[in-house]
Amino acid sequence: MKIALADEMKKIDKRAIEEYGVPEILLMENAGREVAAAFEEYLGGVSGKRICVLAGSGNNGGDAFVAARHLMNHGAQISIFLVGSPAHLTKSAALNRDIIIKMGVVVHVLETERDWDKLQVTLRFVDGVVDGILGTGFKGNLRDAAARVVRMVNGHGKPVIAVDIPTGVEADTGNASPEAIRADLTVTFGLPKFGHMIGAGETATGKLLVDDIGIPKVLLEDDTIRQTYLDDVTVAPVLLPRPLDAHKGSCGRILVIAGSRGMTGAAALAASAVLRSGAGVAVLALPRSLQEMMAGKLTEVMTKPLPETDEGAIDIAALGEALALAEGFDAVLIGPGLGRAQETQKFVQDFCAAVKRPLILDADAIYAFCGKTDAFKGFAFVPILTPHLGEMAHLLGLAVSDLRTSLLDMTREAAREYHAVFVVKSECTIIVYPDGQVFLTSKGNSGMATAGAGDVLAGAIAGLMKQTAAGLAPLAGVYIHGLAGDLAAKEKGYGLIASDILENLPCALCTLV
Repeated sequence: MKIALADEMKKIDKRAIEEYGVPEILLMENAGREVAAAFEEYLGGVSGKRICVLAGSGNNGGDAFVAARHLMNHGAQISIFLVGSPAHLTKSAALNRDIIIKMGVVVHVLETERDWDKLQVTLRFVDGVVDGILGTGFKGNLRDAAARVVRMVNGHGKPVIAVDIPTGVEADTGNASPEAIRADLTVTFGLPKFGHMIGAGETATGKLLVDDIGIPKVLLEDDTIRQTYLDDVTVAPVLLPRPLDAHKGSCGRILVIAGSRGMTGAAALAASAVLRSGAGVAVLALPRSLQEMMAGKLTEVMTKPLPETDEGAIDIAALGEALALAEGFDAVLIGPGLGRAQETQKFVQDFCAAVKRPLILDADAIYAFCGKTDAFKGFAFVPILTPHLGEMAHLLGLAVSDLRTSLLDMTREAAREYHAVFVVKSECTIIVYPDGQVFLTSKGNSGMATAGAGDVLAGAIAGLMKQTAAGLAPLAGVYIHGLAGDLAAKEKGYGLIASDILENLPCALCTLV
């Protein structure tokens, strides 16, 4: 499924109406009916229940008027408040307002303090609220009447269904006004929006439903829409079928360069994830003093000791040995737990510049390239970087708060400028390719906010490098990692740890092959 930006969705609606002849009023009717049906199911029926409908003057308000009609037809007691000027209603919204008025419903306009008092009393006693104030065109902060209404709605804590997107959430960024509707359920139309899935927008959205309102499918699948939502249907074809004569060498030989004194867990998780994601061979290259301990800890992972610093991190003296070692592998994962000693950072920079194998850079390996915009362009293959938001912000010389204000645009620009694939770990992991293609995963949960989860992800991506179509290991790795986390959460909840995700990788993989 594609993910639409606000302007893309606006163009889709326009083309559906002008090129395909789908009447705008029909799209509005379908949207409002879907909202009403979803809220009726959510509330366990609406007959005899009191519903407050908040409508803006745009087409979101029109959808809300339609929803009010259908809820009323199913027995709900409806109160409607217009947040905006009646003179500014769109033609289709005005038509649906007139229909509901003819059905005997008063549409209150918030003009006097008496009107506001009426809304306050209404919200106190209703069973649910329909938010149709503002839609995907909103940007910035709510002001005046809209902000006041939202504060009142949130203050009463009643069940809320949002039409298309919660009022106060930006569709393209997930940024939310300080006063944004906190919806329990959001019904969006045609395609999900980026703002539903990231940042404050994800929290404000609540449960998301994507409903068909009659927009021609060809418009929703247009190749010019460069954001895709990963699901089973999207990811399964990425995985290559394993032939009957497969052997460990043909399933992927992966070198992991990781670990330092005090950071052996990251190395162990990453190397183990390589195998748990289906690769045939994993070799962990690590500081010499750690080799004996790790060899005893990791039964299936082979180990290779490298020259180290006095502090127990890989030394620049290991460069020649590591480059020669890498020649026997299909891909190299470098970074988990390496540390940031000057000698180690120099090793990372020189190794990555010289090695002739596909690279996955995680954690401290990413740190080694801060401020070096052009470094990746000289690599033999387009590298895959797996930063969390803090590492991504540091790489770009930004504060995390600044990165969050425009995460999609900034990550797209970074992928193009650095000529790298970015796997940016956040509440919804984003995969961005240098050509601007973006993928978001539908899997994962907040229980995965635990130390070592990123090491498992990096290992999973590395392990899938030989098992996926060219360049698509990040898609499979991110999706399977999230699915493994969901499987682990069913048993462990918020108490899950990284090794729980690791142990569920094979089960997650089995659901797709």
